[in-house]
Amino acid sequence: MICNLEVCANSVMSAIAAQEGGAQRVELCSVLGVGGVTPSYGAIRSAREALHIELNVLLRPREGNFVYNEVEIREVEADIRACAELGVNGVVIGALDFMGNVDRAAMERWIRIAKDAGLSVTFHRAIDVSRDVFQTLEEAIDLGCDCVLTSGGYATAPEGVDVLQEMVRVANGRIVIMPGSGVNPENAAAIIRQTQASFIHSSARKNRPAEDGWTGWSDASVVREIRNQLDLL
Repeated sequence: MICNLEVCANSVMSAIAAQEGGAQRVELCSVLGVGGVTPSYGAIRSAREALHIELNVLLRPREGNFVYNEVEIREVEADIRACAELGVNGVVIGALDFMGNVDRAAMERWIRIAKDAGLSVTFHRAIDVSRDVFQTLEEAIDLGCDCVLTSGGYATAPEGVDVLQEMVRVANGRIVIMPGSGVNPENAAAIIRQTQASFIHSSARKNRPAEDGWTGWSDASVVREIRNQLDLL
């Protein structure tokens, strides 16, 4: 079977490494230590200029929960428009209410802008802290999302692999289910073998020395190792 690889890149250099390693798509973000937030305008522009593969951008205005007020909703709207102007392929978004249900009003506003601009929409791992992952999946489909990034409601995709398998079955081609979190060269192929997902998501990081300590960047050799394992399926 054919499985595409998306690499979650926390910098432009990570995005370039993802491309060099054979990823089909990059999800650009920043501050992975808090689950990722919106990268800078300059990072998005530089990544778009450097890449010939698909580029999606995480739009999350802050760390913490996924319950947003009007100011934050408008901020994401502006970011979607900026992404469209910069020529990215898609945006990665998600909003919940205080009960853990999808905030349809916010999502409808964001998706309308994205779709009008020709961008694809991925519902991100807010689904994993939602009240019911299967209800949220149906909402994402109804809203017109193209993809759901999820670990099946668990901390990592390997832990949630049984739920991910069921999500792929329930989705039945209506939306792409993309397993993510804790995916590495040792488990990527096994996750795909069990779930039959067509896309998988990994940061493919390797610790590298930095002036102020150690930092984790996506590494082309790790990306290539995951890609090689997927190609053997």
